[in-house]
Amino acid sequence: MEHNFSLITTITAGFGMALTLGFIAERLKLSALVGYLLAGVLLGPATPGFVADAQMASQLSEIGIMLLMFGVGLHFSPADLWAVKRIAIPGALAQMGLATLLGAGMARFWGWGWDAAILLGLSLSCASTVVLLRALEARKALSSANGQIAIGWLVMEDLATVLVLVLLPPLVQALSAESGAAAADAARPSEPIWRALWSVLVDVSAFIALMLIAGRRVVPWLLWQIARTGSRELFTLAVIASAIGIAFGASEFFNVSFALGAFFAGMVMRESEFSHRAAQESLPLRDAFSVLFFVSVGMLFEPNILWDAPWRLFGIVAVIILGKSAAAMTLVLAFHYPLNTALTVAASLAQIGEFSFVLAGLGLSLAVLPPEGVSLILAGALISIALNPVIFAAISPLQKWLLARSALARRLARRAGPYAQLPMSTAEKYLRGQVVLVGYGRVGARIAQALETQDIPYVVVEQNRESVEKLRRRGIAAVCGHASDPTVLVQAHIARAAMLVVASQSAVDARIMAETARALNPGIEIVFRTHSDDETDFLRKENLGRIFFGEEELAKGMSRHVLERFEPKTSAAAPPQF
Repeated sequence: MEHNFSLITTITAGFGMALTLGFIAERLKLSALVGYLLAGVLLGPATPGFVADAQMASQLSEIGIMLLMFGVGLHFSPADLWAVKRIAIPGALAQMGLATLLGAGMARFWGWGWDAAILLGLSLSCASTVVLLRALEARKALSSANGQIAIGWLVMEDLATVLVLVLLPPLVQALSAESGAAAADAARPSEPIWRALWSVLVDVSAFIALMLIAGRRVVPWLLWQIARTGSRELFTLAVIASAIGIAFGASEFFNVSFALGAFFAGMVMRESEFSHRAAQESLPLRDAFSVLFFVSVGMLFEPNILWDAPWRLFGIVAVIILGKSAAAMTLVLAFHYPLNTALTVAASLAQIGEFSFVLAGLGLSLAVLPPEGVSLILAGALISIALNPVIFAAISPLQKWLLARSALARRLARRAGPYAQLPMSTAEKYLRGQVVLVGYGRVGARIAQALETQDIPYVVVEQNRESVEKLRRRGIAAVCGHASDPTVLVQAHIARAAMLVVASQSAVDARIMAETARALNPGIEIVFRTHSDDETDFLRKENLGRIFFGEEELAKGMSRHVLERFEPKTSAAAPPQF
């Protein structure tokens, strides 16, 4: 009896090779994604040895795309994007447009058609959020102002790419029908482009409306019912079944891509109180199939491209690392952000990843992008991802080199914006004996409200520029910057403050703030908010100040403690006393 184990052999070889090369990549201080892609190259038909089943790998990669997009939707926070909307939304769209023009112009110079050239440019325009998050985590910069801007920028790129994935198939089909190249019946008039796009937009709108109206109620309710059983296996199964089921239903009934369906599955599941658990429980399966997705992309690579078209590959890498970075840096500086922010965003975008592969694969399946284009994109991704840690590490020495040799760079570095220091007209009561409040989130806002009720002066330190702008318009003294930077605390006049209240920062950053505050003001009292037991234990060992941990009564407890430290004031101008 003959047995066919192509599925088993493909999964076994894919996981085994990805594990080996991913481990080697990590040991070499590279991203594991480089190892996964190289695993696909070795398992593909272009290299000697075992060749995995390409058709089976393609189907497995579809599941990988679903779960990858599900994870993006599950972690997508409109609030995070909205917080940096003034730079992230226009900056990301403008940068994608410029990068697309660069890539398309280069491909047209090679003699490619406009459709293939534009798709190549789009594939080069979107960076990998996975690579960026790992780079920021390695540098402990996820919560920094620069990190938040870079993340918001890439989230906007992801959303724009999802829209491209939705509109590309009907647009290609309509263009092909109009040109007669793909018309089934030449005598029958083809459907106009606008009608094809309108049909897609109606289907997409109907699906989104269904998910936002019914899905955001049904999916959380389903998770609640499953969670009540107490079965971890059923809960994990419910999460995965919802993700893949919604993605398949979107494709089957609304002609919407698997990617968009899975993305909205993650978004509606985020509405559930079990969203954190859903992300945690589904993470192993999402990671496993994402690996298979990268392996399947690697199988499409043709190594001959390295010696057959080296100059084309050089052009691809130049657009990714130099063109995109220069465009992003120029845009960030045009929005009046400092040089360090521009360099960080430029380094964040100097790579391409998962969405580039999805676009390339879609272009290949639609017969728009030639196989050479897929190989060029993959080679560009391998090189740019491998070089990205080096580019991030070069930010600091490059900035020092520029500052030492360029007066313009020194002016740009000092240009921290109009909110980096308090106005000269700030009243004296905010400069002596005040409370320095770090963070103006939910907890920080409630503490500020309690201080206002008792007419206690305070200065807010907040890294979100838009939030500081709103506070200034309300007449609240606020400084823009990360409070772990000593110059920011100096601008908040920490040296003469009565109290430092840290309402929103990591434990490590909070310790740096405390050390800076104590160095400038040895007698200052410090109050911390912590987010976990580990942070609480860490700060208690350091014995840096009063600690509050929790959610329900946190703001009330911190507010009560702060107010108790101030005696009733005899006049509005008198500084508070302890």
